[in-house]
Amino acid sequence: MLILAVVSCLLWLGLLFGHGRFWQGGPILAPARPAAPIAPRVHIVVPARDEAESIEVCLASLLNQAYDGPLSVVLVNDRSTDRTAALARALPDPHGRLTVIDGVERPAGWSGKLWAVHQGVAAVRAAFPDEAGFLFLTDADIHHAPEHVATLVHKAERDGLDQVSEMVALNCESLPERLLVPAFVFFFAMLYPFDKVADSRSRVAGAAGGSILIRRSRLAEIGGIEVLRGALIDDCTLAAHVKRSGGGLYLGHSRLAKSVRPYPDARDVWRMIARTAYVQLRYSPVALVATVLLMLLVWIVPPVASVFGRGRVRVFGGAAWAMSTVSFLPTLRRFGLSPLYALALPGIALFYTGATVQSAVDHHFGRGVVWKGRAYAEGGASTVGP
Repeated sequence: MLILAVVSCLLWLGLLFGHGRFWQGGPILAPARPAAPIAPRVHIVVPARDEAESIEVCLASLLNQAYDGPLSVVLVNDRSTDRTAALARALPDPHGRLTVIDGVERPAGWSGKLWAVHQGVAAVRAAFPDEAGFLFLTDADIHHAPEHVATLVHKAERDGLDQVSEMVALNCESLPERLLVPAFVFFFAMLYPFDKVADSRSRVAGAAGGSILIRRSRLAEIGGIEVLRGALIDDCTLAAHVKRSGGGLYLGHSRLAKSVRPYPDARDVWRMIARTAYVQLRYSPVALVATVLLMLLVWIVPPVASVFGRGRVRVFGGAAWAMSTVSFLPTLRRFGLSPLYALALPGIALFYTGATVQSAVDHHFGRGVVWKGRAYAEGGASTVGP
């Protein structure tokens, strides 16, 4: 137990001081607007499948962007079975910014979302073949403040970046959300430290799929959406392609975009994690075992050693537990939650570990990834659903 406590303590020292300062509050863009003469054209692509509950809020916020340059919105109705397309077409559009496309049947090997995005990008390319300006890829369940697009463009233009992405603010109202959602953001930052994403010398590349601004020229250079076709973690895969091609990345938190999708039950969060956790591990049983052992060493050994250990075991365990607890405080502060929630972090880590194991079990029993009525096997091929 002493060895485990010492190793856990050393791991936490390495995480805090040698892992891209993942635990900090993270960069947040202040609202800004590029000067009108240099505001490039922006095309917004929104894939939507059965999003009737949120599509009006999302599209209205995009159509009312306070952006000085030319802006268009392409909604790709991904074979919805509800009123998504009808609600979109009925929205007021005084500036003529909105185009609604009914998606066609998805070819084998494509994930549903990426096929919808591909159709939207193809429509943009057909209308504007010069590949100038930006694409803004966002989801149909997000509300955008009027200055959001302008702020992203300003960041890209000012710093010469090819991709600017933000984690949108997530709902955190119900007790399951307060317990599990901040930890989701925290663990994401551990996997993709924002400082390392921005560092051209680091191989770490990450993005948040709900808000990605990318230069059209860079997307064309890496081969377009086609290079991602089967990716189930498409945002980070896109970021990896951009970074390998020499493009500059930014990843931060957003105060200008918020998800309107609630997660009122712990089972909703469990399904969200189980959907792609094993994909993140590249379907590797070895990586799964290593991940479970590492999670136990980082999150469970410290409190166990602190409570049940004696002497040096308790000292090293207590130090590791203190570091893990303190590291979570900036995230809780951003969500406006009590620091006491940090005491639940070991249990929350077990929850996420369990969902990861469930993801692997689903894969090995042939259930794969299920989302929006579609099940995907490895590589993005669909096994059921249109």
